[in-house]
Amino acid sequence: MASKHLYYKIIIRVLFITFTAFAIAYFSINKYLDYGIYVGIILCFQVAGLIKFLNKTNRKIAFFFEAVENDDSAIHFPTHIKDKSIKDLHKSLNRVNFLIQKIKIENKQQEQYYHSILEQAAVGLLTLNEKGHILLANKTAKTLLNYEQLTHVEQLKRVDEKLFTLISQLKPFDQKLTAITNERETIQLTIRSKPISVGNNNLILIIIQNIDNELDEKETDAWIKLFKVLTHEIMNSIAPITSLSETLSAIYTKENKAVQPTELNEENIEKTIKGLDVIKDQGKDLTKFVESYRSLTKIPKPEKELVVVETLFNKIRILSSQEEGFQDIKFVVSTKPNDLEIYADEKQIIQVLLNLVKNAIQSINKTSHQGCIQLKAEKNEHSNVLLSVTDNGLGIPLEIQDQIFIPFFTTKEEGTGIGLSLSKHIMRLHGGNLNVTSIPNRKTTFSLKL
Repeated sequence: MASKHLYYKIIIRVLFITFTAFAIAYFSINKYLDYGIYVGIILCFQVAGLIKFLNKTNRKIAFFFEAVENDDSAIHFPTHIKDKSIKDLHKSLNRVNFLIQKIKIENKQQEQYYHSILEQAAVGLLTLNEKGHILLANKTAKTLLNYEQLTHVEQLKRVDEKLFTLISQLKPFDQKLTAITNERETIQLTIRSKPISVGNNNLILIIIQNIDNELDEKETDAWIKLFKVLTHEIMNSIAPITSLSETLSAIYTKENKAVQPTELNEENIEKTIKGLDVIKDQGKDLTKFVESYRSLTKIPKPEKELVVVETLFNKIRILSSQEEGFQDIKFVVSTKPNDLEIYADEKQIIQVLLNLVKNAIQSINKTSHQGCIQLKAEKNEHSNVLLSVTDNGLGIPLEIQDQIFIPFFTTKEEGTGIGLSLSKHIMRLHGGNLNVTSIPNRKTTFSLKL
């Protein structure tokens, strides 16, 4: 509406100027110079009036935008005026100002809402720009780092030199584990980084989490599970020894006194020999069990070197070819790129992969369908190398998938239960991990992350 009234008003003024210009031309042609001069003066006043009118309107609009730029929410143009066009213009500017202020209030409320969420988050959040300035540090981050005002990454030197070096050298998608000690305690932290873009600024979001409680819970849970397995295995070995000892003791004692040699017969001697053989076998099994535990705790530190994955997979194929049922299984190898290398202890990685492939072969042998084992290697988006062993054997039931890496847990009749736990420990020594996903009777994948 305001633009319509302004349009009509400008058109009328332009028409008057045009009419006046024609009048000047008419008087000049007919040599009425006096009239022409008078009309020319009128034309000058008309042009000056139009310019003044336009400048007045422009100044109001410029003043409005300047007020918006300076975040002046108190600006208000009067609407109780006679000039209809200016009145409509003022109403429009007031309406636009109201909408702008409404959007600003909503943005402020939303900003406060998100700020409250960030402040209450259980993880610490930092955002860094390319120059190391900390643009955001929530309450949890300040508490974890024991520093109230964080404005630059250099301040972390006062918290912990090692932490400063770690965060300064973080690359996008890195994940690190560290510990810092303050005047009260030592806490374990995981630090992750992700790139984010805000306008034309490239920032790094750093996520800091205290994992002390999680580590304590997992450690306690692991010890409980380990004790259950240890107790079960030890009791299985000791129970027959105890029972046989009592049986043999009953043969050689009577009324708490040792029997005389003349009271023993051939049957007693045979029972004693058989009982001692069982005790000996159980003792050997218990010794073997203890040796298995010792082997789990005596893995040497990896001697890392560059290893070509394709060559590694070929060795696994050759070493596993002697396993029963191997000839009936389709063996697929895939590496991307073909010249992919890993920095690892070749012997230890072979030990892990060979154990997984043997388990896969044994699982496939218990099925009736065509077996297939796939060895795959590739780099993910974070440049981490992933090796995987996939088979279509029996698989692992969901309810025991979180137990298979516990030492001495096994579902095999003749298994020791240390193969997978040993493999996981080797991967941890390499700074990686070993995980499993399984859909019984369809697909089971063990993933090695380096």
